Amino acid sequence: MAKAIVLAGSSNKESLKKCSNALHESLIKIGNKCMVEYVVDALKESHEVDGIIVSGPRKYLEGILLENQGLQLVENGPTILQSLLNALELLEIKSDSKVLVVTADIPLITGEIIDSFLKNCDGEDADFVYPVISKDINQAKFPGVKRTYAKLKDGVYTGGNIFLINPQIIGYCAPKAEELVILRKSPLQLVNYIGVRYFFKYIFRSLSIKDVEQRISQLFNIKGRAIVVTYPEIGVDVDKLSDLELVEKILG
Repeated sequence: MAKAIVLAGSSNKESLKKCSNALHESLIKIGNKCMVEYVVDALKESHEVDGIIVSGPRKYLEGILLENQGLQLVENGPTILQSLLNALELLEIKSDSKVLVVTADIPLITGEIIDSFLKNCDGEDADFVYPVISKDINQAKFPGVKRTYAKLKDGVYTGGNIFLINPQIIGYCAPKAEELVILRKSPLQLVNYIGVRYFFKYIFRSLSIKDVEQRISQLFNIKGRAIVVTYPEIGVDVDKLSDLELVEKILG
């Protein structure tokens, strides 16, 4: 079983501002629910999650999410990492604990998908487990959807918006992790940050998932692991109008 943290503090200040006046992306309405509600409902449906903390604009979230024994609210911070740290302060961390972190902008996620991901993580001796989805699977399920893809030796992949993490590593990894979060939408800049050797391997399509795992592990002094999954819903983050239209068509 895992505790779950939902990151729901991102401001609605980019392309979605044109179609919703909600101050935060997590509060944008899809059908009769806010985006964050779909994510929280999926976590509640999961058989592998036994507690949920939502880090976001508390004064707004209190009106739509009822705090109870299984759900807590905490104010988000000025950055994604600080929002995560705020939520971790509410947890009783054991040395062998793992925490599931989910962004609030993936409303297509379900309890079944969460359970499948966590079961895939079973037995992984890693501090950080991150899912990747192949472009073929993503396009087959959601034709024409626009995602950021990385062309690797193993194939063409996009990342998910959910990961399993050892909370003990957050403190000393936070500064570098913040830089990677900023670069996450640009594969070239991300690979360049990782190192020149890896940059050229990426350019010539000889960079593998295993290469990335090893380099991230070296940079952060942790055990990192990427797992290939077959449920593209975890990669459909709503951050532009076409994404919103897609999920409204499915959920609305």
